[in-house]
Amino acid sequence: MAVVGCLGDIVFQVSDEKMETIDKAKWSGSARYATHQRHNTNALTEFTGIDPDRFEFEITLTHELGVDVMSELVKLWDYERKGEALRLVLGDKGYGKYRWNITEHSTVFENYDKWGNLYSAVMAIKLQEYLR
Repeated sequence: MAVVGCLGDIVFQVSDEKMETIDKAKWSGSARYATHQRHNTNALTEFTGIDPDRFEFEITLTHELGVDVMSELVKLWDYERKGEALRLVLGDKGYGKYRWNITEHSTVFENYDKWGNLYSAVMAIKLQEYLR
């Protein structure tokens, strides 16, 4: 089994029995500036700080690849609704200065089995950096 990384206790891994990895990962950040208007001259800008970093990615969850789709979705929903601060590790690198909160999610339900149970889904997750 190859462990690709983790978000909290959700392990991104690839093996003969299970495949749960992230896709389309994007890490971004920004700085804050104030603009002071001045009469008859150029405006003056002032650096006022750094916004929390953001991290976005998609997870494809498929029963056929060994994932209990609904239980993984519920874990992620619970993390978001409880405001839990989660560590994010990809490869051997921890991302961010401390932890991350899930601020937004979007789930596309793709396939169902013959009983109407969710068989596969793609979840897009947006994180915001959480500092101590």
